[in-house]
Amino acid sequence: MRTSDGPRQRTLCYLGELHGSAHARWQKTVEVFNQQGESTPLKLFAAEADAPNDPNVARVLLNKVRVERTRRFGDCYLGLELWKQLGLDEFFARHLDVDGADVPWSRVAAVLAINRLCNPGSELAIEQHWYPSTALDDLLPMAKGKINDTRLYRCLDRLLPLKTKIEQHLKQRFGELFQAEFDVLLYDLTSTYGEGAAEENSLMRRGYSRDHRPDCEQLVLALIVNQDGFPFSYELFDGNRADVSTVEAILRTVERKHGKARRVWIFDRGVVSEENLVAIRKRGGQYLVGTPRSKLQQFEAELLKDDFEKIRPEVEVKQLKIPGGEETYILCRTAGRKEKEKAIRSRFVTKIEKALAGLEQRIAEGKLQDRDKMLLRLGRIQASHPQVADLYEMAVKDSKEGPRLVWKQKPEQQQWLEVREGAYLLRTNLTADSAAELWKKYMQLTEVEAAFRSLKSELAIRPLFHQLERRVKAHVLVAFLGYALLVTLKHLLKRNASEYSPAQALQRLAEIYSVDIVLPTIEGREIWLRRITKPDHEQQTILHQLQLQLPERLEPIHIQKCSENSALA
Repeated sequence: MRTSDGPRQRTLCYLGELHGSAHARWQKTVEVFNQQGESTPLKLFAAEADAPNDPNVARVLLNKVRVERTRRFGDCYLGLELWKQLGLDEFFARHLDVDGADVPWSRVAAVLAINRLCNPGSELAIEQHWYPSTALDDLLPMAKGKINDTRLYRCLDRLLPLKTKIEQHLKQRFGELFQAEFDVLLYDLTSTYGEGAAEENSLMRRGYSRDHRPDCEQLVLALIVNQDGFPFSYELFDGNRADVSTVEAILRTVERKHGKARRVWIFDRGVVSEENLVAIRKRGGQYLVGTPRSKLQQFEAELLKDDFEKIRPEVEVKQLKIPGGEETYILCRTAGRKEKEKAIRSRFVTKIEKALAGLEQRIAEGKLQDRDKMLLRLGRIQASHPQVADLYEMAVKDSKEGPRLVWKQKPEQQQWLEVREGAYLLRTNLTADSAAELWKKYMQLTEVEAAFRSLKSELAIRPLFHQLERRVKAHVLVAFLGYALLVTLKHLLKRNASEYSPAQALQRLAEIYSVDIVLPTIEGREIWLRRITKPDHEQQTILHQLQLQLPERLEPIHIQKCSENSALA
């Protein structure tokens, strides 16, 4: 069949398997008609005696059979199927394919998102390296040379205005596919840095870098997911924006996009302030949040009591009711966290004591005699070790031999630090049956942390090479789409109790290739068959768990003279 996308095959009927006499009954010439009504005689089966003179029977030179055009197929096919399951093909066709472009913009958007899922790279890398090595031009399909960096940049500009509609569409599809609910929202922030000056991007600022790149300008990404990790919304802030100052803006944005609702917000202590909690309560919302470490000082007596409830081998919790208050506090203590904090403290104690002993020795040996310089060095040591500086009394005192450094540990401060290690405090206005239930709900924050890890590792959202603000925003939007595909794959595998992670599934399916088998004939022709490599047992298992069936072929047989250019368009 000739279609607008090129020649395609359509199965009319299945004639069954022929045996014995049935073969003879079908041994006849049939008429093949095209759409113009023209007929061509063709033998359904060629008799061996007729084979040498039959133009419909090819005799192949086995020693010249070759394979060409090997390209990645399995992971791209999976990415496209996830794209379709989320209804993004129809969504973008409805919103982008309205101006009769040479290449439908919905297909270019699919290329960007599938690349972010399978092998993240820049737009130039997509054009020059990744896209030519894949079978996407057959799967989408698109003509050769239509994907270039300019077209990819233009597509980024077209995607950005659809951000709100994309979020709303994904929320609906996640609900339809996985019965996902968005009444409990997990909120957290991270940063991602950029390369270059980015002078035309007002978002790029120097601030607290979670990527340990304070030398680079950055932006802050605020992400909201539900308790299963399905993305709900995201926003971008200036790179020097304080976490605590973003909550009010996020609350207004969520209400504008998704309406007012009685939502439960969960976030860690870095986002907590009294003003933010008041803003949630004003909207009729509820919260379950961490608290600053300094808040533990109010519950020192409770920490010393041995009445914790052990809910896991290494986790103990205690619910604390505040008389006359609407809130509940949950005091938590974790053995693993205690060991970690103890090791960190021990490392810093060793460092500060080594620095103090060195300064003390230099003063005692007379190598440092200026009192002001002594105090300056002492202040520098305190500033370099803020984690444990309050554990020590440090002073430069006069003696008969001259100024001396005197320092020692504060026993009471050391005791309090040991007591609070491994402990943290949660705060909520939720009503729950037990402290264990609230603790488990708070631990769902690991889902948003996992989302950030995916964005920064598998989806390679950093670093940012775009210089224009709108391009940076569109880059983050494509990463958001890539994460939507990734989390869909994760839950499809989980639904079928698969032992494979999304990364493992993509890696194994990437080893399924599309190849062109070239069969030279003795008549001087070449028969090109485009086929897909047969999945091994492990790959077939993954496909079965995802309920996917690979196509048998990608296009009809192509026959050409050997003297012609053998490259397929």
